Amino acid sequence: MKTPIHLYLFLACIFAACNATEEKQEIDYSSYVNPFIGTDFTGNTYPGAQAPFGMVQLSPDNGLPGWDRISGYFYPDSTIAGFSHTHLSGTGAGDLYDISFMPVTLPYNEAQAPLGIYSKFSHEDESASAGYYQVRLKDYNINVELTATERCGIQRYTFPKAEAAIFLNLKKAMNWDFTNDSYIEVIDSVTIQGYRFSDGWARDQHIYFRTRFSKPFEKVELDTTAIIKDNKRIGTATIARFDFNTQEGEQILVNTAISGVSMEGATKNLEAEVPENNFDKYLAEVKANWNRQLGKIEVKGNNQNDQVNFYTALYHSMIAPTIYSDVDGAYYGPDKKIHQTDGWVNYSTFSLWDTFRAAHPLFTYTEPERVNDMVKSFMAFHEQNGRLPVWNFYGSETDMMIGYHAVPVIVDAYLKGIGDFDAEKALAACVATANIDGYRDIGAYKKYGYIPYNVRAHESSDNWSLSRTLEYAFDDYCIAVMAEKMGNKEIADEFYKRSQNYKNVYNPSTSFMQPRDDKGNFIKDFKADDYTPHICESNGWQYFWSVQHDINSLIDLVGGKNRFAQKLDSMFTYHPSSNDELPIFSTGMIGQYAHGNEPSHHVIYLFNAVGHENRTQEYIAKVMNELYLNTPAGLCGNEDCGQMSAWYVFSAMGFYPVNPVSGKYEIGTPLFPEMKLHLANGKTFTVVAPNVSKKNIYIRSIKIDGHPYDKTYLTHEQIMNGATVEFEMGDTPKAIGVIFEEKE
Repeated sequence: MKTPIHLYLFLACIFAACNATEEKQEIDYSSYVNPFIGTDFTGNTYPGAQAPFGMVQLSPDNGLPGWDRISGYFYPDSTIAGFSHTHLSGTGAGDLYDISFMPVTLPYNEAQAPLGIYSKFSHEDESASAGYYQVRLKDYNINVELTATERCGIQRYTFPKAEAAIFLNLKKAMNWDFTNDSYIEVIDSVTIQGYRFSDGWARDQHIYFRTRFSKPFEKVELDTTAIIKDNKRIGTATIARFDFNTQEGEQILVNTAISGVSMEGATKNLEAEVPENNFDKYLAEVKANWNRQLGKIEVKGNNQNDQVNFYTALYHSMIAPTIYSDVDGAYYGPDKKIHQTDGWVNYSTFSLWDTFRAAHPLFTYTEPERVNDMVKSFMAFHEQNGRLPVWNFYGSETDMMIGYHAVPVIVDAYLKGIGDFDAEKALAACVATANIDGYRDIGAYKKYGYIPYNVRAHESSDNWSLSRTLEYAFDDYCIAVMAEKMGNKEIADEFYKRSQNYKNVYNPSTSFMQPRDDKGNFIKDFKADDYTPHICESNGWQYFWSVQHDINSLIDLVGGKNRFAQKLDSMFTYHPSSNDELPIFSTGMIGQYAHGNEPSHHVIYLFNAVGHENRTQEYIAKVMNELYLNTPAGLCGNEDCGQMSAWYVFSAMGFYPVNPVSGKYEIGTPLFPEMKLHLANGKTFTVVAPNVSKKNIYIRSIKIDGHPYDKTYLTHEQIMNGATVEFEMGDTPKAIGVIFEEKE
C-alpha cells in the first residue's frame, strides 16, 4: 500500500520539529559560562559550583583573609586551604566560608594561621563551568571536583595510592566572620552531622549540616578548643579528621546538605536532593538546570567572547538572592524563630542598594515565579523584624547601605501583575517601613524634607545624608505609584509630595545636589568631585543624577535640555587628575562616571532624555566592549550579587530600566545581531540588528513589528506581547526621537 502524500508531509514536519527541538536542546549554554570572570581585580566573585539561586555555593578558599579574598578566592593566589559551602558573590563585605572540607595525603602541609592546612595549585590544573569546578591539589596529587544541588554540595576526590585524610574545619573564620560555636557528631562510619554558629556581617548566623561519605572512614579524630570572648567561654571550636587508605585513582564522594533550621532539616535536604552517591548524575542535573535558566535568553553572533561575557553575566545574575528555606519549607527568621512557608520558597541575600536597579527588573522577565516568592520573603521579613529588609541574609539584617529598596522591587512586581502576594499588606509594609522615624534618619528626612548633614540618628554608623535624601525620595515615589494604582489617593498624595524632596538639596548656585544643615544652609566649600562622608561611596558628580523617577524635572532644575546635556557631557569628560587618589569603589572610570559602582549605572542612558541618543550609544558600546572582558580581571568593580552583570545583560539586549518601576526601558545599543527573550507567558520578545558590529554601534532607525518607531524607549507591554524590534545599525549617529528647541 502506498503512503499518502499528506502522511509524508506530516511525518516530515514531525521529523523537522524533533530535529529543531533536539538542536535547541543541544545548545550547551553552561559551556559559555566562565566562572573565573571577576575572580581577579575588584570583581570579588568565586569560581565554585552552585545551582541557580542555590543555598549552597561550594567553592575553593585560598585560606587567607583580605579585601581581595572576600569571596574566598583570588585568582593571583596559589594556595587552597579548603572547599566551603557558603560564599558571597562580589560584595564588599567578607563573611560565610561555612562547612569547609580539605582532602590531603599524609604527611600534609600546615602553615601558621591564618592559612593552616593547605596545598599549592596551578590554574593549568583547574577548570570551571556553570555548576562545576575542578582543581588538582599539587602537593597531594588529589583531583577535586565540585557540583551542587540547591541545598547540597557534592565533592568528588580522586586520590593517589596513599594514607589519606579529609579535614572538616568548623573553627576557621576569615575576614568579618567569627566562630561562636560548632559541633560535629558521628552518626555511623559514613555519616556525620553538626553545626557552625558565627557572628559577622550575618549576625548570629546558624548553619547546620549533614554529610555522607561514599566510603567508610577508618578513623576519626575530633580536635576541640574553647572559644573565649570577653574573658568568657562562649562555645567550642571543632576540627575533625577522617582517615582513609586509598588506592590509585580511588574516588571518595563527600555529600553535604546545609540548613539554617536544624540538623534534622539538613538531613531532610540531603535525603531529598542527594540520596545517591552519584556525582555524575547531580552534575548532569545542575548542568541541565543551568541550561534551562540560561536558555531563557538566546543570543546569536560571531564573537565568542561576547557570548561568553553575556552568558557569564546572566549566570552571575542568577547567583543571588539565595534560597533560604529547607525542602519542607522551614526557615530561620530574623526574630530567631523557625518559620514555615506555605507553598512558597523563602529567599535571602538581598543586596538591594545594588540590585533594585537592574537585577530585580531582569528577574521579572526571567524569574517571575521567584519574584513572587521574593516579595513574600520581604513581607515575612517585615512581619518578623518590623521593617522591610535593607541588606539581609541568613535570617539577619546587616543594615548595610541605604534606602528602603525592597519597595521598588515590590512595586515593580505589583505593577507588572506578577504573583499572588497580598498587595494591600505589601503596600502597608512599604508605608510602615518608610515611616520608622527612629531608623536611619527617616524622622529627620520627614521633618526637614531632607536629611541634615549635622543631624544624625544615634544608631547610624555613617552619614551619607545627601545620598539618603535622594534614595528615600525615589523609594517614596515608588510607594506613591503603587498607592495610586490601588486607588489610595491619601497615601499617593503624601508620598508623591515626599518624592519631591530631592529638590530640597539642589543648590542652584553650584548646580549640584549639596548637603544642608538643619538651618537650611548648604555646606561650605563643596566640591563635586570630592568623596565626602555625606555621599555614599560616590561624589557629587555621581549622585547628582539619582532622581530616576523625575528626570524631566531634574532637567528643568538645571535650566533646560541644553544645559543638562552639557552637564552630562562634563560628567564623562571631566577626568580625575593623575594625582587624585580614588577610593576603592571608584573604578571603571570614564571622566567622573564610575561604572564600577552602582549609582552611575543609569546615568549613561540619560542622554536619551535630551535628544543626544548617540552619546548614550557611544558610551554603552565603550563600557560593554572595554569594561566587560573574558578574563579573570574582566569586571571593573564588585559584582554586587548580580547588579554589575544585570546591567550588561540588559544593555547587551539593547535597553535598560532607568526608572525600574516605570515600565519603560531606555534604548541603548544592541550587542548581538539577534536576541530572543523567551517569556513565561509563552511568547518570545526578539531584537534583531543584522549589521551591528564593534564599528556599527549607532541606531539609524527602529521598527517594531515592521512599523517605524521613533521613541527612545521600549515598554513592558511591548516586551510581554512578544514584539520584534528591528534596529538598522550604522557607523555614524542619527537621532531616534524628536529634539525640542530650548526656551532659555
